[in-house]
Amino acid sequence: QVQLVESGGGLVQAGGSLRLSCAVSGVSFGMYGMGWFRQTPGQEREFVAAITFSGDNTEYTESVKGRFTISRDNAKNSMYLQMDNLKSEDTAVYYCAKDIVPIRPSDEIATERFEFDSWGQGTQVTVSS
Repeated sequence: QVQLVESGGGLVQAGGSLRLSCAVSGVSFGMYGMGWFRQTPGQEREFVAAITFSGDNTEYTESVKGRFTISRDNAKNSMYLQMDNLKSEDTAVYYCAKDIVPIRPSDEIATERFEFDSWGQGTQVTVSS
């Protein structure tokens, strides 16, 4: 079955950086767009960033634009989220997710929760101020 495993979370001071990784197995990784979401206690899981199956298009939520960079390596079945200039409001559990639709056109990049059907277990990111 499809498995997504996040890693790279931790505790960092404000202004610091972290790089999250998502290792994917059980599916033809290169056929699917991927996304990162985050969730804090009592809040809805929110979209952070997404990337198309080929990596030719990306999308970010406004609050992370210019600070976070999503990327993927289809040869390694992996996706990444480079997070720079971290802020306390970035503190959350971060989840990676797989798009439901294979080979989705680049101009229709998935960003909504219902467009993703497989999720990792999450990795905690804590930013101290």
